[in-house]
Amino acid sequence: MPSDLRELFAGTDAAPRTLSVPLPAGRAVRGDEGDAERPALWLSDDPAPAGLWPRLRAAHRQSGLWPLLLDGYDGEPSRPWAAGEFWPDRVSSPAEHDPERLLAGWWAAQTAPYDGDDQLSNERRLAVTAPYGQDWPGLAVAAEPWVAPEQHADHWAEQLSQAQPAMRLGLVAAGRGSDALAVLGWQGAINHTNDTAQLSAVLRSWEDRFGVRVIGVGFAELYLSVAAPPTDTDEALRVAAEHFAFCPDNVWQGQRPCTLAAYADRLIDAPTWAFWWD
Repeated sequence: MPSDLRELFAGTDAAPRTLSVPLPAGRAVRGDEGDAERPALWLSDDPAPAGLWPRLRAAHRQSGLWPLLLDGYDGEPSRPWAAGEFWPDRVSSPAEHDPERLLAGWWAAQTAPYDGDDQLSNERRLAVTAPYGQDWPGLAVAAEPWVAPEQHADHWAEQLSQAQPAMRLGLVAAGRGSDALAVLGWQGAINHTNDTAQLSAVLRSWEDRFGVRVIGVGFAELYLSVAAPPTDTDEALRVAAEHFAFCPDNVWQGQRPCTLAAYADRLIDAPTWAFWWD
């Protein structure tokens, strides 16, 4: 494995790693303005070549490197990746967090009445999360994947790369794709949580319950493939509640009508999920 990739594992107890997939030109990037003990990311110089993401995903077991398609900030493509705008040293471990407790807490925070709002305003806000209102419905039940999650991720990563051809390739030393955000110390959801490991804890749960795989990340965006999406309205509503807790901007500022029920309809049989934090 090239030395700049071995650096990603410095100071860890990682087993010997190998990578037989040739890489384009790139470099290791340190987060936290260069003060981190080791690089958090290997970043390609140019957009990701077609067909490379699936090959790197297939090599993950031997390499320990999870591939990501990376999008930059509008008008400033060096941010956040080449600029190192991520803070891995400020992140806990996903294993420290219970995903249902996190989601229930976020739900409660988003559905609590605003101080100073009148009764009508609060009723309108709670109508957004109908039929649950302020009541957290609990986690959605696990679903059976339609297709192997890895092959599903391969396909949709290629689709994402074609739809956004400027996305660069990133490699992160993560044992599973859900942990890549925590390893990076990604700050795209900083207005929602200042500990990215909390997001990764929920993503771990979605990997297990819905065959989710992390395929891409932007400045404040997250792209997932979903091999076991909800197939009916009742299932979709429970999943939508988790999405609302995880990323309320998806509903508050998403496609109209901005209600949980309308959002749930769009989740039925959806092979990918995308999130955006303001």
